[in-house]
Amino acid sequence: MKQLFGGGIHPDGHKDMSRGGAPVPVPAPETVCIPLRQHIGAACAPLVAVGDAVLMGQKIGDGEGRCSPVHATVSGTVTAIEEREIPGGERVQCVIIKNDGKDSPAPMTGHASWLSMSARDVAAIVRECGIVGMGGAAFPTDSKIASTAGKTGDVLINACECEPYITSDDTIMCTCPGDVIGGAKLLCRVLGANKSIIAVEDNKPEAIEALRKEAVDEPTVEIRVLPTRYPQGAKKQLILAVTGREVAPGARSGALFNVTTTANVYRAVMKGQPLLEKIVTVTGDGANEPKNMLVRIGTSFEEVLKAAGGIKEETKQVIAGGPMMGKGVSGLDVPVVKGTNAILCLTEECDAAADPVCIRCGKCVDVCPMYLQPLYLYRYALAEDREMLNEYFLNDCMECGCCSFVCPGKLPLTATFVKAKQLLKKGGR
Repeated sequence: MKQLFGGGIHPDGHKDMSRGGAPVPVPAPETVCIPLRQHIGAACAPLVAVGDAVLMGQKIGDGEGRCSPVHATVSGTVTAIEEREIPGGERVQCVIIKNDGKDSPAPMTGHASWLSMSARDVAAIVRECGIVGMGGAAFPTDSKIASTAGKTGDVLINACECEPYITSDDTIMCTCPGDVIGGAKLLCRVLGANKSIIAVEDNKPEAIEALRKEAVDEPTVEIRVLPTRYPQGAKKQLILAVTGREVAPGARSGALFNVTTTANVYRAVMKGQPLLEKIVTVTGDGANEPKNMLVRIGTSFEEVLKAAGGIKEETKQVIAGGPMMGKGVSGLDVPVVKGTNAILCLTEECDAAADPVCIRCGKCVDVCPMYLQPLYLYRYALAEDREMLNEYFLNDCMECGCCSFVCPGKLPLTATFVKAKQLLKKGGR
């Protein structure tokens, strides 16, 4: 099989556990917890106060600069504005809303046609609807549209979903291909691009067929099928795989959008629909009934898992995301946020060895997609040697987990690099 980028691995996909059919709606919970920061950038300030009545879809948080608004996902009453933990362990201000069970909607304004819209018009709509990158980074999508308009040859839509277990992007392609293709056409037009290329890995045959059928008469949309390999969905690796062009360190990656983000851009422009819900994959050996769920943002992991059939008693760990780049949660009361694409339930702990030893086999070097030398980075991280960490380009590490996956000594490489980056940040470099 042709390899289109350096390094990487091909772990067991485990995608058949949850794949198939439309996502199952999770009943709206009695209370939702809406974090005021669910994106890269400045946190929102609350636009509501305790005791206020809110409508479903009403904007309840916004701010200046690179900030993405948040919206009420149920109608009801604000009962608290307080710090809560979110997936990843960070504590942020959240708006707590008691659901009145009515789903009374805020007004929404769609647009019959986007053909005459400028990139600025679309970016304004996308911002107002709170759309962010839903492939994990949660970068405000309006900023990306504004910064790439008129500066790109092709728009690249990331539909790889290369991490094991997760099938949420796969599901939206199979069940809502019209929104995906509509979003791809829209982005191509408003950014002044030649075409939109939807890059999808070959382990998603149903999605490929659905997209091809929808795009059969669309000259500005191309479905590009790639061989499956992790981490092909990373921006630099995907650009290299599709275009053959390497992105230099520190350079911008251009017009690259996640496929679920693309569908939500289309919904925002055509329907005025803010980001209120998303597809979340519930999966893993610890899940009683692995499946994809349609979940309102702000719903607790506990409510999602309950609606999905619960988890097994032998479940040892629950992860927000996949096994490679996901983060373990300390409790099931954390809310689903815009960037949550999976809840992975594992019956075995993913802990490192008690006494990890590097045997200098070089496997970590072979699989690193950024051409780094993890064995040396690990040594310098333990020594807190800032100078050598910079010299060996620690900040180029994208924390994909490939090195940890192949390490026979079971060194906690990725976790160590995450901590070492904080060391460099505190040191001012």
